[in-house]
Amino acid sequence: MKLILVIDILGTIAFAISGVLTAMNKRLDPFGILIIAFVAAVGGGTLRDILINSPVEWMLNLTYVYVIFGSLLFAVIFRKRLGYFRKSLFLFDTIGIALYTIVGVEKGIAAGFHPIICVALGTMTACFGGVLRDILCNDIPIIFRKEIYATACIVGALVYFLLLKTRIPLDFIVIISGATVITVRLLAVYFKLSLPSIYRNDELE
Repeated sequence: MKLILVIDILGTIAFAISGVLTAMNKRLDPFGILIIAFVAAVGGGTLRDILINSPVEWMLNLTYVYVIFGSLLFAVIFRKRLGYFRKSLFLFDTIGIALYTIVGVEKGIAAGFHPIICVALGTMTACFGGVLRDILCNDIPIIFRKEIYATACIVGALVYFLLLKTRIPLDFIVIISGATVITVRLLAVYFKLSLPSIYRNDELE
């Protein structure tokens, strides 16, 4: 099994679980939980594939569907062991964006796009499943808040292209780039870093 497929499957698991946790936190019924898990897991990749005029991956390979169902059952059965929803959601969401950033970049490279477009595709793949998840759950998407989210994906994608100019093996480049996304996100939350607001205090009142 190719490394990129493994990463894609792991990203699907992470985002499916994040979708399940969000849906359960909103007290949705089983069908609602399934829909949110599915949208979170494949929403970004579906949009990416449509934009690059590529067959939608999960429609060709039912492994993704099975993985989503399996992740849903796992998250529901072990929901108590996953601990606090917010902490678990943050963990799986962070892992998901790291993995999907790499998948999106690789897809862009395979399609022959410019590095800037590849970075955009990586960020889109990583973020838009979460955007759809949050919108459907009546939350403001994380990407539209002040938190360092999409920025972490962009940094990880840029690191990927910088490392391609070195002699580091591709597998290590993938690992380092994904770890960069996770590290940037964790550091931003730990040190409470955020993008500057364009609004003055009096405008927020």
